[in-house]
Amino acid sequence: LTSRDAINTKITASLDEATDRWGIKVNRVELKNIEPPVEIRQAMEKQMKADREKRASILLAEGEKQAAITRAEGEKESAILRAEAVKQQRIREAEGEAEALLTVQKAQADAIRMINEANPNHNFLALRSMEAMEKVADGKATKLIVPSDMQNLAATVAAIKEAADIDKE
Repeated sequence: LTSRDAINTKITASLDEATDRWGIKVNRVELKNIEPPVEIRQAMEKQMKADREKRASILLAEGEKQAAITRAEGEKESAILRAEAVKQQRIREAEGEAEALLTVQKAQADAIRMINEANPNHNFLALRSMEAMEKVADGKATKLIVPSDMQNLAATVAAIKEAADIDKE
């Protein structure tokens, strides 16, 4: 089937040579239908079928490969986006915690400044010391270290009682 032109040329030459003695000139011969033997026809059909199956297998494999690549790229992008979201969440949480700590520290600094501006007397400072000692001695600590200025505890308690009595009057 692929050599039709070559076959046509050879047949034309053979016919022209055979008919030349009678004065007939053969210019052209064309094969219209070739029917090969059954075995050859079956072999050709098998080859064509094998070629079609091969192309189909190749196309299917390429499709599966492209699908796997696309899935992997999607999973990669998804993982990157999840990691970026976690990163942003952690950054915002850290910023929030830092802002909260800063607000607490500013409030404590303002409180200390206000106390200093009010020029507290010894009784107020003693009362604040006692409140601090109360928090320290809440029963959770196993050892308690008393500052040296707290050794005069009895005098401090008496001064606080005196201040409380004055406030009542």
